[in-house]
Amino acid sequence: MDVRAFLRELQRDRHYRGQIAAVEELPARPARYAPPQTPLHPVLRQMLRAEGIEELYLHQARAIDALAAGRNVVVVTGTASGKTMCYNLPVLQSLLESPEARALYLFPTKALAQDQLGTLKRLAAADLILSGTVRPATYDGDTPNSQRRRIRESANIVLSNPDMLHQGILPYHGRWATFLARLRYVVIDEVHAYRGIFGSHVAGVLRRLRRVCEHYGARPRFVCCSATIANPGEHAARLTGLPVEVIDEDGSPRGRKFFLLWNPPLVEQDTLARRSANVEAQTLMGRLIERGAQTITFCKARVVAELIYRYLREDLEKRRGDLVERIRPYRGGYLANERREIERQLFSGKLLGVS
Repeated sequence: MDVRAFLRELQRDRHYRGQIAAVEELPARPARYAPPQTPLHPVLRQMLRAEGIEELYLHQARAIDALAAGRNVVVVTGTASGKTMCYNLPVLQSLLESPEARALYLFPTKALAQDQLGTLKRLAAADLILSGTVRPATYDGDTPNSQRRRIRESANIVLSNPDMLHQGILPYHGRWATFLARLRYVVIDEVHAYRGIFGSHVAGVLRRLRRVCEHYGARPRFVCCSATIANPGEHAARLTGLPVEVIDEDGSPRGRKFFLLWNPPLVEQDTLARRSANVEAQTLMGRLIERGAQTITFCKARVVAELIYRYLREDLEKRRGDLVERIRPYRGGYLANERREIERQLFSGKLLGVS
C-alpha cells in the first residue's frame, strides 16, 4: 500500500477536519551481518538454511556470544528484527549438547506464547535430530489438568507467563524439582511491559524463581527482550536482580515506516468536545482493510473492542460485503480454542482486521 497516497486521500475526504497532527517517516535500512564467535551445532546450521537464513544479524551473533560466555543479556531491537533467534538458538544449542537441559519462556500474553510455540515446532520439524530433541509445551491457565504432569516431567521448553509462574509453578516447586534443577535459560519477552507496581511484583516472582533454582543447584542465564526504551539495562537489571549486558545495535534490515498521530476533530468549533476516538479508529480501520492492509486496532476495554467490530461490520455490510467475514474481535473472555482460531486466521492472512 502506498502510505503517502493513502494519507493524501484521507486529507481530500470531505469529512477530514485536520485530524493528522503529525507524520514521522523512518527511512529504509540495510541489514548488517556478523558471524558468532561461538560455533553453532551443525543441526542448527541446517535448520537455519531450511529457514532461508544464510547469515545472522549483528545483534543475534552478539547475543549468542554473550550467553555462551555466561552473561545475562537484554536485547533491544525493533519489531520483526529476529529477537527470538537471540534466545532460540542458544536454547536449542544447549538442548543438542545436553538433552537433560531445560528452558523457561515467559510472555506477558497467552497469544505470544502460542505464537512462539508454533515457531519452535516449525524449527524442530526442519531436522529429525532436532524434532526428537525439542519438546516444547505451553503451561498456563488454559492447560488441561490431565496434561500438566506430562509437561512437568517431559517438556524441556516450557512457555508460560509470570502469573502462572507465581501461582502454578513456584508454590509446587517440589513437583518441578527435576525441571528447575536442570534449568539453563529463562527468557523474558516484552520485558518493557513489566513496569510500575506490576513490574515490582514480577521482580519479586523472578527473585523467588532464582532462589528456588539455587535450592536445586541451578543458576540459569536470563535473556530479556524489549522494545526500544531509554534504560533497558537498568530496567532488566532491576527486574531480574542480576547484571545484564545490553545488546541494542540492531543489525536487521528495515523497510520504510510511518508513524501517524491522529487527533479526533472538535465536535463544534466553540467547544472543547471532540469526536469519539472509537469512531475515528473504526473509520480508519475500515479504510485500511478496504485497501488490503492487515490491521490491528488496540482498545482499552473489552466492550470497546466489540463495539468497534460491530460498527465496522455494519459499515462493511453496506459497502463491502466481501470483507465482512475477514474481521473479528479479539479480547479476554474467549475460550482458549476460540483465541487460537483467531490467531491462526490472523497469522495466515485470512483475517484482515482484528479489534
